Amino acid sequence: MQRANLGDFELTVVSDGTYFLDGGAFFGVVPKTLWSKKVTADDQNRLDAGLNSLLIRTGDKNILVETGIGNKLPERLVQIFKQPAKLLDNLHGAGVAPEDIDIVINTHLHFDHCGWNTVRRGAEILPTFPKAKYYAQRGEWEHGRLQLERDAISYMSPNYDPLIESGQMVLLDGDQEISPGISVKVIPGHTANMQAVMIESGGASEKKKACYISDLIPTSNHLDITWAMAFDLYPLQTIENRKKYYAQAIPEKWLTVFTHDDAKSWGYVERDERSRLVLAPLA
Repeated sequence: MQRANLGDFELTVVSDGTYFLDGGAFFGVVPKTLWSKKVTADDQNRLDAGLNSLLIRTGDKNILVETGIGNKLPERLVQIFKQPAKLLDNLHGAGVAPEDIDIVINTHLHFDHCGWNTVRRGAEILPTFPKAKYYAQRGEWEHGRLQLERDAISYMSPNYDPLIESGQMVLLDGDQEISPGISVKVIPGHTANMQAVMIESGGASEKKKACYISDLIPTSNHLDITWAMAFDLYPLQTIENRKKYYAQAIPEKWLTVFTHDDAKSWGYVERDERSRLVLAPLA
């Protein structure tokens, strides 16, 4: 668990554990001879990927970005991915109960990003965070409803449909401020309607910024603009939106939070003396 102050806000990375992803899928067209210099796969070519949620304490609200895999996967997917289900325990370790969460933001609705949105109790699917208002993009939900062959496995309606039906989940239509200092920005690439979460706090002359960039840059090993995942539906948009992100994040020194990095959950993206993209850690 990592914690830092950003202006008047307190940020804590809270993990749901790690799960398996295929190395080739994780790094797409990048040859294994290159990505294996950064990470080591097991004998089945699997890598441990992080499930990093971000807890934002604003002083007024407790905001949770992403909810991991949860505990509702069917057994066949547990055998493929694992189901660590550690988020609630780690939130407890951070001093937060499910009832303390005011807002939940899902960057998109793949099962590894919204699994703890709900829990199954007997025959019922109930909100894990009973007092929270949930936010996701309408276009993301509409795409998931199509259950297309390419990515149907990623969308599991019990993670979100009960919340939409009850009115607890708000479907957004584009960029929007969610709470003072917290906004979302649509960044196509991984999906057409994935959103990043922008965090700003501090006085006008000392304003600090952070971004939960989600699967646009899933780990610190994906900084290179061409190192996109095979899961990305629109890899050319991933490349263009990474360029746009770096054009702002580097000169303005945004803290970048990575959704799937099991070792480096956040840091400052910089260019070294050879103009290569590197990650500078927090002090």
